[in-house]
Amino acid sequence: MLNKMGKIYPLLNIPISYYMSELKKEITLTSGIAQLSTTLMGTGLFMIPAIAAGIADRGTLTAWFILFIAVCPVALTFAQLGRQFPNAGGTSFFVRKAFSSKLEKSVAWLFLSVIPVGIPAAVTLAAGFLEHLIPAPLNNPLITTSLTILALLVVNLMGSKSSGQIQTLIALGIFALILSLWFKGEIDAKDVELPALTTASIPKISSALGVMFWCFVGIEAFAHMGEEFKNPQRDFPTAIIIGCLIAGAAYWATTVIVLKFGAFGSDQFENTSIPWLSHKLFGSQISMFVSLIGFLACFASINLYVQSFARMVWSQAREYKPQSKLTQLSPRGVPVYATYCVIAVIYLSLIIGEISGIQLALFLKMANSIFVFVYLLAMLSAVRLLQGLSKILGYISLIFCVIVFACLGWSAFYALGLFTIFMIPPKKITHFISQKF
Repeated sequence: MLNKMGKIYPLLNIPISYYMSELKKEITLTSGIAQLSTTLMGTGLFMIPAIAAGIADRGTLTAWFILFIAVCPVALTFAQLGRQFPNAGGTSFFVRKAFSSKLEKSVAWLFLSVIPVGIPAAVTLAAGFLEHLIPAPLNNPLITTSLTILALLVVNLMGSKSSGQIQTLIALGIFALILSLWFKGEIDAKDVELPALTTASIPKISSALGVMFWCFVGIEAFAHMGEEFKNPQRDFPTAIIIGCLIAGAAYWATTVIVLKFGAFGSDQFENTSIPWLSHKLFGSQISMFVSLIGFLACFASINLYVQSFARMVWSQAREYKPQSKLTQLSPRGVPVYATYCVIAVIYLSLIIGEISGIQLALFLKMANSIFVFVYLLAMLSAVRLLQGLSKILGYISLIFCVIVFACLGWSAFYALGLFTIFMIPPKKITHFISQKF
């Protein structure tokens, strides 16, 4: 199928002349809740409860309630920003409205810089679950990683409506696993009782909170989907609030089960606590189901980030390079060339990481610093843009994000360094390089 210029729409054989100019508004409240909740749970559900319990033991139950209270202002602030300024640019657009287009570009590049350092680690974890689902000799890291990347590409090209429906099914599967563990484990009132808060437990709870905060990294990515809601003013903030509550409840319930059966306290439980619990309570017959849920949970989290990255690239191209191929949308409303670029960078980063032998933990620390800094900039924008109670929540959220960012240690300088570089005009960088070399 050729158009007048003889060009073919990649993969789908759709003429380029059919490209749209605006993202489709297809996300409903239900699919929005499912996308955010599965993104927040994602890889964290299989790691964070056991890691946090290893730090604070039963004090982790108290830590979850503290975290819920602290995250609520941040979630509400993002909800208000998305309701009033629904845009595929997400935080970069908020920054532009609050400050300047120069700062917007820097934030956009900062957010995109997560692609090569943050996503590969999650893809590797997802591929690890996939290895248990496919027969030998296909179950090797290279093949499972490639299959995961291919699945991400296909699901993203299907559009946000289909993606939301898929993630709704994934969310139901995750909840089914948690509920089955909860009831089979015979959780009672003593298991959910909060321990007494003592001076000795406070440092441990504080350390656990530093780890547990990453369970709510994902709200900033969801902000890029606001433009695709059928009714963003009504449904976007509701999806954020309910999605956060559902994810928080799932983390808390999983932590209760982990604590009751002692599935924490050693390195082996950092990413195997749920498979271990499933085997203990149900036997080996459920292992395939757990591996499937593990893969889908990781996949759901990565999927929303790929969508948000692609929409960030598309929104920047739409604003500053409107004739670029990156602005072209498929009939399904997908920024297809932007999606190709994001997928290509992720795959290339995985190959480089494998060849260089760089530890994934290092990548995660660098990515985390960027996420927290993006949150901080979003809250700073909220203080400038919002009014009344929303402005007060913005100030509270800003203080919270500053405290978390200060606790990041050396990785905070990674985000600050990148942001400083992105703030320098390209002409000055080019001039400096020509002077030196």
